[in-house]
Amino acid sequence: MSGALFAADALLPSGWARDVLLRWNDQGRLAEVLPGSAAPQGVARAVGPVVPGLPNLHSHAFQRAFAGLTEYRGAAQDSFWSWRQLMYRFAARITPEQLEAIATWLYVEMLEAGYTAVCEFHYLHHDSDGRPYADDATLAQALLRAAQRAGIGLTLLPVLYQSSGFGGQAPRADQARFIRGTDDMLALLARLAPDCRAQGARLGLAPHSLRAVPPDSLGEALAGLAALDAGAPIHIHIAEQTQEVDDCLAWSGQRPVAWLLDHAPVDARWCLVHATHMTPEEYAQAARSGAVAGICPSTEANLGDGIFDMARWQQLGGAWGLGSDSHACVNAAEEIMLLEYSQRLALRQRNVLASAAQPQVATAMTLAAVAGGARAAGRELAGLAPGQQADFVVLAAGHLALAGLPAPEMLSAHVFASSRGSALDGVWVGGRERARAGRHALHDDAARAFVAARARLLSESPN
Repeated sequence: MSGALFAADALLPSGWARDVLLRWNDQGRLAEVLPGSAAPQGVARAVGPVVPGLPNLHSHAFQRAFAGLTEYRGAAQDSFWSWRQLMYRFAARITPEQLEAIATWLYVEMLEAGYTAVCEFHYLHHDSDGRPYADDATLAQALLRAAQRAGIGLTLLPVLYQSSGFGGQAPRADQARFIRGTDDMLALLARLAPDCRAQGARLGLAPHSLRAVPPDSLGEALAGLAALDAGAPIHIHIAEQTQEVDDCLAWSGQRPVAWLLDHAPVDARWCLVHATHMTPEEYAQAARSGAVAGICPSTEANLGDGIFDMARWQQLGGAWGLGSDSHACVNAAEEIMLLEYSQRLALRQRNVLASAAQPQVATAMTLAAVAGGARAAGRELAGLAPGQQADFVVLAAGHLALAGLPAPEMLSAHVFASSRGSALDGVWVGGRERARAGRHALHDDAARAFVAARARLLSESPN
């Protein structure tokens, strides 16, 4: 055995348990999870309840340096589409060194905020003029190095992006850094596969959206991915905006989710990111497929996307997980809170996402988000159980908001009554403590590099 921790309270996949001994091996996988144990001599004791680490299933790392810079009215009616124009201008200037600095700080932030793994939806591929780098994997390698340095688990999802709209419309000039041919993408995946394996990262594919990937290319890319790795995760933006739904109807006569389910082999490997605008029939069909709904509450609120009908999805038995997407917010507990609050506002009810098995909302949502996030990541991250990675968070039982409460109420207070990040003590990934007393060892250095990279990018802004 490589390591062990004793917890007076721990949240297992079946619910809360007392006096739990966790043991993990040299590979960072849990070998034993033993409730009802006596505290062994010489084994460290957690200072508070232990809960599974949350996988962040949707991230655009470079956008962290852009967060907060679009909160002003630039058009008569700002929307996702006006935000995207500004984001494209920002993306056009980022260098590999700046991307690595931004991503390293972001991943440090994620770890300090209770995320232990991230799915990186990576569509910034080429140099600023749209030409490939001499090493075509240059920007992907920057993300791999950032994840390795921070110590966060990574699912790398290179993005296939080919057109500017449904029907294979020609890409725009400001999309040049994103564009790849299908064969080119498959070659990149083959190039990245050994590097991902070497650091324990998972490699998948992200067809950006139906508007950005024509049907023939989608089919060819999926076939090529299956030849490389039949179990690889597949993520796609879908039905995020009503304009996207309208454009898809005009192009195909079908709504985006219905078209995808009818024309692609959607199953449990897939993550439908956002899926905000679906009919009841689409909800039912998507849930039956086994696909994970990738919900990003803070970004969906920031961009005015709309509200996913999580109560319906939950009733259908649909799997789901959480992402921070554009990183207007980087906090695992806050995304849980925002998702529950969105449902309360939509339905004018409380405690919507509790269940008969788990009446505590924070407990029920944490378990569901961990299970769905693990499936979307394509990694063994499904909680505190043998065979899963030893990724977990220790709550600070002495925090004012948590002190003196039973463990389930401590988690509830962490989500709904603290400042969320402040109630975390330790964060562990693969059996290694990555944040202690809520702080990562790289915090200061990574923060300085991030600020310098952002300042340089803003100094080069044409505006």
